[in-house]
Formats: sequence, C-alpha cells, structure tokens
Amino acid sequence: STHEPLFGKTLLYIANIGQHEDFDAARKKAEKLGAKKVFIEDLRSEFVQEFIWPALQANAVYEDRYLLGTSIARPCIARRQVQIARSEGAQYVSHGATGKGNDQIRFELTCYALYPHVIAPWRIPEFYSRFRGRKDLMEYAETHGIPVPVTPRAPWSMDANLMHISYESGILENPKNHAPSDLYQMTTNPEDSPNEPDVLEIDFAKGVPVKVTHVKEGKSKDTALEIFCYLNEIGGKHGVGRIDIVENRFIGMKSRGIYETPGGTILLHAHLDIETFTMDREVRKIKQGLGIKLSELIYNGFWYSPECEFVRHCIDKSQENVEGRVQLSVFKGQVYILGRESPKSLYNEELVSSVKSLGYICSNSQQYIVWVKIIHFSFMPKIIRILSKDHVP
Repeated sequence: STHEPLFGKTLLYIANIGQHEDFDAARKKAEKLGAKKVFIEDLRSEFVQEFIWPALQANAVYEDRYLLGTSIARPCIARRQVQIARSEGAQYVSHGATGKGNDQIRFELTCYALYPHVIAPWRIPEFYSRFRGRKDLMEYAETHGIPVPVTPRAPWSMDANLMHISYESGILENPKNHAPSDLYQMTTNPEDSPNEPDVLEIDFAKGVPVKVTHVKEGKSKDTALEIFCYLNEIGGKHGVGRIDIVENRFIGMKSRGIYETPGGTILLHAHLDIETFTMDREVRKIKQGLGIKLSELIYNGFWYSPECEFVRHCIDKSQENVEGRVQLSVFKGQVYILGRESPKSLYNEELVSSVKSLGYICSNSQQYIVWVKIIHFSFMPKIIRILSKDHVP
C-alpha cells in the first residue's frame, strides 16, 4: 500500500528466483505507484543451494507427485524480505497471497518466525469486500493503467521460478478441462521434442549434484546454479516434468494444479538411483519416512520450525555416503537410468552373482529362511494370542 497516513513510506521488494521477468519495468512500475525504495534481489544461487538441494536430498515429493517448486521458494523469498525490513527499519512486511491458498501460510509462518508484524490485504475486510476475485483486480488495474500479465484471454494464474512453473485458477478450476496447448512455457510438448536423446552424467557428493556432463557434446557444468539451469534446458527440450494433479491444500480444500519441473525431475531420478546404490537398507527406510514428513512441512509452510530443522539435519546426515555418478538418457518426456558407479557403493557384484560363490549364497539363504520360519511360525502365534481380546494369562 502507498497510504501515507496509515503506513508511511512503502518499500518494494522483488526476488529474482529465476522467473523470466522484466525487472527494470517492474522497478519503474513500482516507483510510478509510489514506492519510496525498490529492492530487486538476485536469490538464484542461494535458492538452489539452500532450499532446492535439501529438498532433493530428501527426495521431497508432496502426495507422490508434486516436487514442491512453489512451496520451497516461499521461505527463500520471505527470508530476504525480512532481512530488508530489518535493515531498513520497516514496521511491517506484507504479501499479496490470497485468503484461499497455501502461500499466505508459507509467507506468514516464515515472517512470523523471523519478524512479528505482517499485513495480509486479502484478509482485510475492506479489501476483499471490494475485490472479490481476480476479475475485479484486473478491472481495477485496467482503469488505473496498471499493467498485469493475466488477461481474460489467458485466465489462469502462473507462478514461475528456477525450479518450475505452476498454473492454476480460471478455466483450470474445472478439473475435467484439459490444459490448453499454449499453456506450457517451460517445456516442449514431448511429441514435438527431438528424436535423439541427450545422454548425461551427473556426479553427486553428499547427496547433491556437483557436476553434470553431456556425454556426446562433452559440455560440463559444475556450479549449483549452472547445473540446475542446464538440466532445465535439457529437460525442457524433451518435455520432461509435466504433471496435472489435484492436491490437498493445507487450509482444507482440494485444488487442481499443473506443473512443469524439468530439471528437478531429472535430478529426482538420478538422486533416487545413487542413493539406493550407496545407502544402507534400514537407514533408507527411516529416511524415506523423513522425506515424506519434510515434504509435508515444506508444503505447509513450516520450513522455519524446530521440527523441520530437525528433519533436515537427519536427512543431511543420511547423505554422507551418497556419492557417485549416474548416467541417464533424457528423451520424449522421460528420464531413463542407464548406469551408475560409486566408490561408496554397497553393491557387491561377486556376492550377488548367480554364477560366482553360489554355495556361499545358498548356505546363507538357507540360514535366513530357517530364521524367518522360526520367527513366523513359533513367535507370531504367541504374539497373536497375547494381543487377542479373549486371551487369559
């Protein structure tokens, strides 16, 4: 807001987290609307290293399909907003998230964890009584000469960042409606993608990618931001990472969302593969549960909570030996794992071979079967009787 008597001077903050946006035009627009100071912050590198990488280590996927591209960006954006507010001595921070979505919670829980005063216009009665939806806002913007990217001809909302683009609202609110063919901006239609695959090698250390190499072209990237951008380029070219889902919002309603996450999808496949190759089976079982928990915490806005910090610490510990190289093919909307190698592999080719050391394996298998039989047929009936309501000691 620019209401001087109530709010004093207004500062504008825009986070560059990889969205394609005319930041110079945004600055001029903000100054025209009355902002006293404009901050345009390049957060791309820290977004990848401090937020995307921990989510990747966890194989964080919400409700089995959503890779959390919007959710994981919110604490990154809000953290810098609070830092600016503190440095400038601002009394309040504000956001434009609606009163029906998840983002209001994500922004505010981060802000309240780091800064106590938040203004949410969409929950102020004077505001939502006047603007009952996007149509009212678009009409107001047109009347007052405020340019906006959403038009009645493209009636859906879009959130873009380095990790993904999400689309929702408008004509997409009917879950039966197919997404228009011109909706997707980050990925090519797989049917129109190249007829030759791109074969990549991705090197991991402690569960995060440290290098990606195009096998045929010999091209390599070895910084976090370069790696992620390059994988977006390759995945986008082949139409990787498109999903159309209905999900459960934290505030208690279901919503339909369409997502494009090309680079993140490639990395998820590669990380799952190298993790299974190098991690102890029982540790990984526990870690899988922690990954589901972290996904929910990220989605619901609890990045800056004690429980999320604890879970992230545990997952980071689990990644100490997740090291090695995965070779994969990206082709026509799919990611195909071709092979893997690691100095910390727990795979023993000689032990698993059906030709080598056969007697050793058979004898150990026999012992294993005996123990399973003893446990199942000797102890389980007793446990069942003890747990039975009719059991009398």
